[in-house]
Amino acid sequence: MSSRSHHIGGRTLARCQALQLMFQAEACGRSVADVLAGEYAVDPGPLDEYGEFLARGADECRSDLDHVLSGATRNWSLSRMSATDRNLLRISLYEMLHNDEVPVSVSIDECVELAKDFGSSDESSRFVNGILGRIAAQLDEGVDVVAVARERAAKEAAEAAERSAREAEERARQEAENAAYDDGYGYENESAAEQGASVGSSSDDVPSWANEGE
Repeated sequence: MSSRSHHIGGRTLARCQALQLMFQAEACGRSVADVLAGEYAVDPGPLDEYGEFLARGADECRSDLDHVLSGATRNWSLSRMSATDRNLLRISLYEMLHNDEVPVSVSIDECVELAKDFGSSDESSRFVNGILGRIAAQLDEGVDVVAVARERAAKEAAEAAERSAREAEERARQEAENAAYDDGYGYENESAAEQGASVGSSSDDVPSWANEGE
């Protein structure tokens, strides 16, 4: 990470540490709790209590956070984002939703500043600012973004299941038609072969005594 991590403090440092923990957990396919239970690294250390709060909370609420973020992105899935940008968004959104002591605008500004230093590209700061800004606008309108995101995710899952069922039904229908065609084709060939054998044996099967008088 950027050397700037050695020159920051307070809650900015805590957010930076939370990002490092989230990054390590995702890279290892483990939870933040598992990472903290073993060997982990934060630079600079020691781990700030608020940093641990953000990392644990964002990780535990990851599913809801990802649903909300997915609804705020435009033609850009979370899986396509860099791990740094993705986890910065998760941490900032968790703070926006679960810490009333920190104004939403401050959470966004902090995320933007961290994205400038640790983001995947020069566009990272503007990218995260746009996504979090859209969510902030919904919060200002009193929208329960988590409930809306859960409802949308459930609807998408139901539609995907229905689509999968239709596709499975169509495959089964095609397989049945192919099997019926193969059976019919085999029966026709078998009948033709039997008829050919019958015609071919009509003269050869005449008993030898029938031709003795000739």
